[in-house]
Amino acid sequence: MNKSAVVIGAGIVGLATARALSLNGFTVTVVERSGMAVGASVRNFGMIWPIGQPDGKMYNRAFRSRNIWKEIADAAGFWFDECGSIHLAYHEDEWIVLQELNEAFNKNGRSVELMNPTQIGEKVNGVNHHNLIGGLFCKTELIIDPREAIAALPLYLIENHNVQFIWNKNVVAVERNKVMMGDETIQADIIFICSGADFETLYPEKFAELQLTKCKLQMMRYISSESKFRIGTSLCGGLSLIHYESFKAAPSLPLLKERYQNELSEYLQLGVHVMVSQNGKGELTVGDSHEYGSTFSPFDEAYINDLITTYLKRFAIVDNWKLVQSWHGIYPKMTDGKTDVFIQAEEGVYILNGLGGAGMTLSFGLAEEMVGTIS
Repeated sequence: MNKSAVVIGAGIVGLATARALSLNGFTVTVVERSGMAVGASVRNFGMIWPIGQPDGKMYNRAFRSRNIWKEIADAAGFWFDECGSIHLAYHEDEWIVLQELNEAFNKNGRSVELMNPTQIGEKVNGVNHHNLIGGLFCKTELIIDPREAIAALPLYLIENHNVQFIWNKNVVAVERNKVMMGDETIQADIIFICSGADFETLYPEKFAELQLTKCKLQMMRYISSESKFRIGTSLCGGLSLIHYESFKAAPSLPLLKERYQNELSEYLQLGVHVMVSQNGKGELTVGDSHEYGSTFSPFDEAYINDLITTYLKRFAIVDNWKLVQSWHGIYPKMTDGKTDVFIQAEEGVYILNGLGGAGMTLSFGLAEEMVGTIS
């Protein structure tokens, strides 16, 4: 007889965990307080981003997640694009970093290549070529539309893994083998809490013990007036080079960051780095910022979006772009350098959380690994 499991939260971490549990022989029920996932899992670029992860365990986890995304997208029929990514250089120090990364990544078997402006113009649309020196292209990055994909995943899990879903039910307490939703209680052999920063309400003492903070990011979505416009790959400005852990492989990165601190201090204070992804409908997602703390204003700041769009114009031609949406997301992030939270809150109850801004990139691989350790 199969063991039973309850997963709390139907964001990407919860959905990935439900899949992993089912593959390990559990009968799985997912409980979600809303009628659909509405948190950070649908408020992001949709970037599956192996290039941002350092070599070894994290890169392998990201690449495993990428392959699972492709497998599920093919089966469920939602859009994805193996478009890769390009990081663009407009200053000599940015170009030096890209050359160092090209050498380091290729040495470790990553599929990257340097491109000059002519090659970039042949492959990528909408790039600002004024002062463009070159770029580093990587073919491994995948784009999905998070709103479409996260909405499609529950049906895929129901049809392919016999996962059950309980929507619009708020979990008010968890005890060993019991999940309480007001006057309703369900029992399971194992319980996974994958509810983002909201797990603070269920295990406040565990939350307080962890080196966790919360991050608020601001993002925007544009459409181009040019019919059938496609950028061809995800675009990244130089500020992204100081954002991802994997880019520390470049020895000259500290010098680049020093220049940014002198010239773009406000950007660094607000954690702004600017990237563009494009979904199957042609919509362009642009962001983002990173404000850290325990409580945030519910209102988005126009000046932060202005900083993002000002920097965007350094590397993208946006004259024909029209702003159609703006929003913010909030997610938990570790402050001690760890990449995730996986703890046993009590017997049979596990908390899986704290992936920072890499949930779409890492969740499927991480869930397989963590469920595998207890099965």
